[in-house]
Amino acid sequence: MLKNVKVLDLSRVLAGPYCTQLLADMGADVIKVESPTGDDTRRWGPPYVGGESGYYLSVNRGKRSLAVDLKDAEAAAAVKRIAGRADVVIENFKVGDLARYGLDYESVSAVNPKVVYMSITGFGQTGPRANEPGYDGALQALSGVMAMTGEPGSGPVKLPVAFIDVLTGVHAAYGVLAALRRAEATGAGVHLDLSLLDVALASLVNQAQSVLLTGQAPERHGSAHPSIVPYQAFEAADGGLALAVGNDKQFAKLCRVLGVPELAADDRYATNDARVRNRSVLIPLLAGRVAEWRRDDLIAACSHAGVPATPVLTLAEAFEDAQVRARGTVITGEHPTAGTVPMVASPLWSAAGVDGQDLGLRPAEGEAPAPPLLGQHSFDVLTKEAGLSPTQADALIARGAALQAEIEPA
Repeated sequence: MLKNVKVLDLSRVLAGPYCTQLLADMGADVIKVESPTGDDTRRWGPPYVGGESGYYLSVNRGKRSLAVDLKDAEAAAAVKRIAGRADVVIENFKVGDLARYGLDYESVSAVNPKVVYMSITGFGQTGPRANEPGYDGALQALSGVMAMTGEPGSGPVKLPVAFIDVLTGVHAAYGVLAALRRAEATGAGVHLDLSLLDVALASLVNQAQSVLLTGQAPERHGSAHPSIVPYQAFEAADGGLALAVGNDKQFAKLCRVLGVPELAADDRYATNDARVRNRSVLIPLLAGRVAEWRRDDLIAACSHAGVPATPVLTLAEAFEDAQVRARGTVITGEHPTAGTVPMVASPLWSAAGVDGQDLGLRPAEGEAPAPPLLGQHSFDVLTKEAGLSPTQADALIARGAALQAEIEPA
């Protein structure tokens, strides 16, 4: 879908690289620019395989790696030439940092007025905190996420995945695609200013709207929902399960399954509003009944009755789920040093045309593009994309201004 789109990726760590991996998954040619020491996430482990960290492998597939020192004037000039031909430039440097290399929006747009330029920062290009660095964990604290996460009475809890970074990457990809359509229609590029803080607050959806309406900060409810009851995890006799009762009819069905039909007729629990008000009494009653069941038996009974219920699985167990396997969620590709690497497939690779024909987005089994080694494509990118002669590229590499990976068999 994006085979004719060239992306210059000047981002590091997670939000930007996740965005560019989403674009690469849809066919874009992504050139990842790294310093000769590499993206920080290359050293964020364990686990490691073939010298590469699992963290780095998770968000960099399908890209070409150009490792250069931007402090070297000739190397920076080469990258600027690539920017001059790119459809998209994505960066997450501190505000104003790229100007010293001639890679800021003003400099790039002067030679490439149609460029879609995405800047990702912690706090945006404007405002009193614009020059501060932003990290997902810090933004979880600042945005209110930590304060609402955890069990009642507990302290603040960080989400186990950097979801603000991930959601910022998704927003960035969405913004890039919208801007590309505008550029095609008008011939004009755009500077997109995206911040982790803005994304964090926008992504709190119903919680954020409730605070705006009431002025009251959300309480901690653990696995439970602030506005729907019962909608949370319970413990059966042999394991955890989640019940997601979305309406009053489903609640009545659940009560029949659990052998307490009278609860559905009780004014304290008959409607969702009433259940939310009286959750502190209702939930222990339901929990006692759930604890009498074997997990799989209760899930089967709920399924038969039309009540949403699922087991609480570990991530390792989730990858073994029959539906996950049927959807081909895990793919493999060959990495130069790590050998066969399993990866999570793009959720969009199952796209089909109007006639139902597969669009061919999903790579063949074993042929998914693996993340690159540091500097794996430096020579090719310098000569084919930046216009350097082989001699000039070799000179940059020889003096350490660029790095070309030496690939040994896995």
